[in-house]
Amino acid sequence: MVNVIFTLILGMGLAVLLAWGFKTLPAERWQILACIPQEKKENGTWKSLNLTYYGFFNATAYLFSVTVLLCLMASIAVPVPVILVMTSAVLAVCVPSSRCIARWVEKKSYTFTIGGASFVGIISIPWIVWGTDRMISSWYETDLQVIPILAAVSIAYTLGEGIGRLACISFGCCYGKPVSESPPWLRRIFEKYYFVFRGKTKKIAYAHGLDGEKVIPIQAMTSILYGCAGVAGIYFFLEEHFIISFLLTLITTQVWRVLSEFLRADYRGENKISSYQIMAGGAVCYSTALLFVIPRADMQAPDVLAGLQSLWSPAVLFSLQALWLATFLYTGRSDVTDSDVALRVMHDRI
Repeated sequence: MVNVIFTLILGMGLAVLLAWGFKTLPAERWQILACIPQEKKENGTWKSLNLTYYGFFNATAYLFSVTVLLCLMASIAVPVPVILVMTSAVLAVCVPSSRCIARWVEKKSYTFTIGGASFVGIISIPWIVWGTDRMISSWYETDLQVIPILAAVSIAYTLGEGIGRLACISFGCCYGKPVSESPPWLRRIFEKYYFVFRGKTKKIAYAHGLDGEKVIPIQAMTSILYGCAGVAGIYFFLEEHFIISFLLTLITTQVWRVLSEFLRADYRGENKISSYQIMAGGAVCYSTALLFVIPRADMQAPDVLAGLQSLWSPAVLFSLQALWLATFLYTGRSDVTDSDVALRVMHDRI
């Protein structure tokens, strides 16, 4: 019963957040969060650094993803220090690769790709788990349960990317094709359900001039699908169906990445089949094959209450706060927009 209640509360909270984001974030005011004056100009204004809601929601997605990962792994009695070591290693690999792979595929220096980062993560995580297990074997009297850990990572990634698509909505990136250019059967659907982005500084405006037009709400579709898969994955995980939860979340995210690329209008490379689609297909094959070579071991039944209790620790809370701040500063500093800020005294309030 605890597992059902936990899953329902998580699902309802996620539904409220996504519904708010779909309605609110396409508006112009939800791109720039803050402007920090940096250099005074001759006309008295300040050249400023823009901090974006893209960074805010990206950081929040990372925070939520890692929190879910900590909770699930602690629920199967993985020691918290081991979780933090593995999580740090995964983030150290995946976060920089989000920019490096975007630079390689899209030939752009100031953009990020979650698809590329997830591919690197899927390939590297089994080896990170193996290396961590070898490193800590002399410290703890337990072996890491590889399949449950892979399931926990896949669930956390799925939910994190579902929330992370709110960042794309706020910045106007990863956008769908215009409804008017869709096949008739799709047009009948998306004449009712669509996004209209506002603002000349959103990517959809300066890259394709599609601001003010109805476009396929591909970010919302991704968020809903990943949110449902992630919540279902948590339930199966807590009920000890680790392989089902792993395959459900992995196949959902990677197959949808292949299919959704055909509905997107943003630049994904010159080829008809993008590098991201190839990566996603390869990730499914690679991860499925792993299940046949990873040795089976006795798996401990998850205890979600123990997982939640593990979060209430100064070290864990500080680490999560530091993660949010570092991610926000890394992804929230806008390199493609700038601003001039004018400061003045309000004399009627002196």
